[in-house]
Amino acid sequence: MKYNELQVSANRSKKRVGRGISAGGGKTAGRGTKGQGARTGKKLNAMFQGGQRALVQAIPKARGFKSLRTPAQVVYLDHLNAFKGKTADNMSLFEAGLVSTPYHTVKVIARGELTEKVTLRVQAASKSVQEAIKKAGGTFEKVDTPIKPSTKKKADK
Repeated sequence: MKYNELQVSANRSKKRVGRGISAGGGKTAGRGTKGQGARTGKKLNAMFQGGQRALVQAIPKARGFKSLRTPAQVVYLDHLNAFKGKTADNMSLFEAGLVSTPYHTVKVIARGELTEKVTLRVQAASKSVQEAIKKAGGTFEKVDTPIKPSTKKKADK
């Protein structure tokens, strides 16, 4: 075994400064000589620039509100005509290229007309869409957002 291959953790005590010259950290105790950093009392914050106007104060505040909620993916009513007599759910809408991912909320909103009978199984649909589906002879069912399957391998027991 070599010295650099030893598996040991550091076990050193905190350096006690200001305890005399012979202790190794005496007199100025690692603070240098004079100046703001050598004095006792208030510690300076990370944004302090030596009395110059801080960058945080110079930049204007960002106003408004940014929502953390991801908006629903939108599918239009006239796109559902392609699913004649079939079930339109998150996965089938994804395979048809109407949504970018099947694992986010999908909402169908009214645009154009629905002429085909369709079974719609998504997270949301506007009232006018629900009426149009019923009028065309189809059904709407509100379902939960599908959860993405885990990519982790199961541990063998």
